[in-house]
Amino acid sequence: MKESLLNILRCPECKGELELAVEKKNKEIEEGTLHCSKCAIDYPIKDGIPNMITPKHR
Repeated sequence: MKESLLNILRCPECKGELELAVEKKNKEIEEGTLHCSKCAIDYPIKDGIPNMITPKHR
């Protein structure tokens, strides 16, 4: 995932801003978490792809 996407990504549940926690990064973010503090939902980033499916739809 490109870090610049953080400027346009929003929580699909509440449309709130997301906070990024990076676990593994090369040129792009490979592993990490996008966290919505408004909903207290974490969206994992695996293999550079953010999983933005809300927990009730997983």
